[in-house]
Amino acid sequence: MSLQKPVMRNLLGKRLRFHLPIAFALSIVAAAAFKYGVTEPRKQAYADFYKQYDAVKEFDAMREAGIFESVRPSGE
Repeated sequence: MSLQKPVMRNLLGKRLRFHLPIAFALSIVAAAAFKYGVTEPRKQAYADFYKQYDAVKEFDAMREAGIFESVRPSGE
């Protein structure tokens, strides 16, 4: 009653044939989930923000608040 020897020949090839397609599929799923779960909503949020954004109005508000040293507020 001796123990059977472990099969060591071609062990790496057998393990890779099993694990490589799984790893590839999971990486594709993770990339798609990140694209549609994170980047697409972020791009849409930026697009929505810049539809309403007025840079001149923001500049005037910051100028009136006295943020800039090189531009005086219009009241001075």
